[in-house]
Amino acid sequence: MPDQKHFAESPREVGLDPEKVEALFVRAEREVKEGLLPSTQIAIARNGKIGAMRTVGRAVQGGTERPATNQTLYTIFSCTKAIMSAASWILMGEGKLSSSEKVADIVPEFGTNGKEGITVEQVLLHVGGFPNAPYPQTEWLDKAKRLERFSKWRLEWPVGSKFEYHPTSGFWVIAEIIERRTGKDFRQFVYDRISTPLGLPELRVGLPKEHHGRVAELCYVGDPLTNEERKKMGFPELPETEVTEEAILGFNQPLVKEAGVPGGGGIMTAGDLALFYQGLLHNRSVDGAPIMKPEALQEGLGVRSGDYKDPVFGVKVNRALGVVVAGGDGLANYRGFGKTNSPYAFGHGGAGGQIGWADPATGISIGYCTNGFDRNDVRQGRRGVALSSLAAVCEA
Repeated sequence: MPDQKHFAESPREVGLDPEKVEALFVRAEREVKEGLLPSTQIAIARNGKIGAMRTVGRAVQGGTERPATNQTLYTIFSCTKAIMSAASWILMGEGKLSSSEKVADIVPEFGTNGKEGITVEQVLLHVGGFPNAPYPQTEWLDKAKRLERFSKWRLEWPVGSKFEYHPTSGFWVIAEIIERRTGKDFRQFVYDRISTPLGLPELRVGLPKEHHGRVAELCYVGDPLTNEERKKMGFPELPETEVTEEAILGFNQPLVKEAGVPGGGGIMTAGDLALFYQGLLHNRSVDGAPIMKPEALQEGLGVRSGDYKDPVFGVKVNRALGVVVAGGDGLANYRGFGKTNSPYAFGHGGAGGQIGWADPATGISIGYCTNGFDRNDVRQGRRGVALSSLAAVCEA
């Protein structure tokens, strides 16, 4: 949990409407009170501080079920991609990395089987063509295995021909690039250049063993929609990916917590996540220095995805370098935002309904976490849209 200095005395201190914040929190608690989700944690921030934070429910932590509190840690899944993307932007601002570079020029082991021409930008945009490249959880702490996997990976479709979300593979490449250009383990680089400057020691990609007992263990809840139910509701059938129940529950294992898979293994509180986005909004560390060069932040948040469309919903993906931008076409709710976010809101959601974004138009950022993975993806998606829509209008 963030230090007390990161908390405002009240929502009003940071320009948030207490009644609107309470409405947001009541919505976040709903599924816990209804018995669907075991626990939820939510934080809303503005002007560099958390305006309010609340945790409800119970969670298994360290093998014991207990009430979840604001000190409980959660796996944020693909919300981690925003943190890893910011790490790459820092390097770009320092002239140590260019988005136009070929990955194989940085990581020669990657340059095989038609992958020789893939650029850093294409990896960050999920258009590289290797979305389901295999790399089992049991190998995530073994760097030699990582490089061996890189050399064996093959393209599933021509580079740059379409968008298809890479759940983990692409950001293992980004992690390796960070290590090649800094000489540091990617987890340590994130801690040194993002967590520490922001004064957030519990913002972690790769969790030390001594903290594992505070993590809310993941579990599945609810029943999945049948294909018939999906058709009646007007939703397409979801494609099969590596995000299976077995893979998700694997994140409860000590090895996976420690590994900090760069595409989805961040573990922290919702407050840490909300404050990470405040750090990007203001580009300011606790001592007043910028986190990265302003032009690097601008470059990172610039939409580059052109006309690439999401293969499930058929809408433009509106992606910047590793994160998603809401856009002004009225389709932001398909991109992980609410219906009231400004077109400039940016962030990245996570499997199971985790939420993280910031909106430059209001200065609001939000972190939302749960350890209950809803099998009903439509219900889960609607919950996310509702929470984001309520959060986006909390400015007083």
